[in-house]
Amino acid sequence: MSQDWSPIDPHVLRDYSFLADGHRGALIGPAGDCAWLCFPGWEDPAVFAGLLGSGGTYAIAPRGRWVWGGYYEDRSLIWISRWVGENAIAESRDALAYPGEPDRAVLLRRITSAMGPSHLNVLLEPCADYGRRGVSGWKCRDGIWQTTAGDVTFRWFGADDATLEGGPQGRSRFVLEFGLNPGEHRDLILEVSKKGASIPPEIDADHCWHMTEAAWHDTVPDCQGIVAARDVRRSIAVLRGMTGPEGGTVAAATTSLPERAEQGRNYDYRYVWIRDTCYVGHAAAHLPGGEQLLDDSVRWVSARLNADGPRLMPAYTTRGDPIPDISPLGLPGYPGGTDVVGNGVRKQFQLDSFGEALLLLAVASSQDRLDSDGWRAAEAAATAIEQRWHEPDCGIWELDPHHWTHSQLICAAGLRAICEAGAPSRWSARFLPLSDKIISEASATSLHPSGRWQRAPDDDRIDASLLLAETRGALSAEDPRSVATRQAVLEELSEDDYIYRFRHKGLTLEEGEGAFLICNFWMSLACFGAGDTLEGSRFFERARTSAGTSGLFSEEIDVQQRQLRGNLPQAFVHALLIEAATAQGTR
Repeated sequence: MSQDWSPIDPHVLRDYSFLADGHRGALIGPAGDCAWLCFPGWEDPAVFAGLLGSGGTYAIAPRGRWVWGGYYEDRSLIWISRWVGENAIAESRDALAYPGEPDRAVLLRRITSAMGPSHLNVLLEPCADYGRRGVSGWKCRDGIWQTTAGDVTFRWFGADDATLEGGPQGRSRFVLEFGLNPGEHRDLILEVSKKGASIPPEIDADHCWHMTEAAWHDTVPDCQGIVAARDVRRSIAVLRGMTGPEGGTVAAATTSLPERAEQGRNYDYRYVWIRDTCYVGHAAAHLPGGEQLLDDSVRWVSARLNADGPRLMPAYTTRGDPIPDISPLGLPGYPGGTDVVGNGVRKQFQLDSFGEALLLLAVASSQDRLDSDGWRAAEAAATAIEQRWHEPDCGIWELDPHHWTHSQLICAAGLRAICEAGAPSRWSARFLPLSDKIISEASATSLHPSGRWQRAPDDDRIDASLLLAETRGALSAEDPRSVATRQAVLEELSEDDYIYRFRHKGLTLEEGEGAFLICNFWMSLACFGAGDTLEGSRFFERARTSAGTSGLFSEEIDVQQRQLRGNLPQAFVHALLIEAATAQGTR
């Protein structure tokens, strides 16, 4: 084993797989390296932070020369890394024990020789506080390595023959070398728990695997007959893994992965956005077997609306608390990016969040899945629109406050949807005229001379988010404004069958940023709604096949370099894949 104490170099994003248990998530690289794992929750400090160039790793890979591949077991987030060597094939079956526990994470790794005698190397070096503090003081008792660092306890099972090495700055790490004959396997289990948490004295690997397999199978429906069913099942598994017990779905599992190298667009997305959670619930509502995700989304959004009403923040921590302010970590960062925790969104007003909430609650009501708390939240959202729709907001793209057309049209769509979904008759008298008034004013101030919508009264550019006016019901697909908007997006924001958000002034589409994959799925939905199945399928397939090796989506794709950009995985892209797939009907 190498004595180099530097972290394993990060990989391109498309080569990472993702494990999750509802409370936290891990990224696994081609060298079997666990490059990212926060504990105890999504927004807490990482114990493996190699993704951002810091300390901490857990790598398993064969000795010698090999090429890598892998796949998810269907209907799960159980990942198989597969290494083909010159004379052997080795595999590592990885998962976070599912469903997870709030104070305890169990990383399961079962290494198998699929062909020939395999020889493998293992390196384990957990760290604390985003890799900035080493972990030492390990003791082996009854074949189990154990130590406590601060308020976190680590236990490692199945590695009593590992060698413990000392390193710089009080750090220590394990190295392990072992061989397997064809058909043999070895279980390595890493448990991370809060100090003082109730933990079993032993962990039975077979039992953990059985429980995890069964839980995933029960959680992810088979999606029989749905277009791109395997991709839909994978997206459901990703969203289930990113959804906590409170019902909110984190926007992404990571922080600080750059949207474009050296451009300063690095964000912490390990929080729950109202809008994104509404997208998840809306997608689940159209999916047979998606009731749990729908109910979770409704519960989360309702709780936030009932607590904060017109002062609703765009995003919260998974526990429903305000997001911390932005601060640097002092880490090297992912290549081309800088490191950051917290998010400035906590100080923003995003009007469209209220409209998206109403759309979610309306679809839940249409399926008889809206309780009294949900109806109370719906009234809070509608009242907030009534009070604040004239205010400038930061909009879906979280820009400077403005009178964004998308925000107004989504609110109009939400008001109309909830009134048509079983709301009290007095709501129709109160909120339907408001919906009409919002659309009328938008038409007066934000309709381009060509007849399409424009971004804002004083910004005549087209924006892909304006496709949502028709897909969410503010207008029909046949309305001339919808037709003109759809055509303008195709002509002005489409390149190589990818859809971009909007044109940055003075730049070509590719110079401004990557293509936003969610925009492709919006275009797909708009085309399906207009009856253009061929065109809808074209944009759907372009986005669907732009996933990484493991089938994960980030927010953007660099079209020229064919690389994923931004935090990974991005929940709203997976949600819109599900919705666009179900919109096509069954095969």
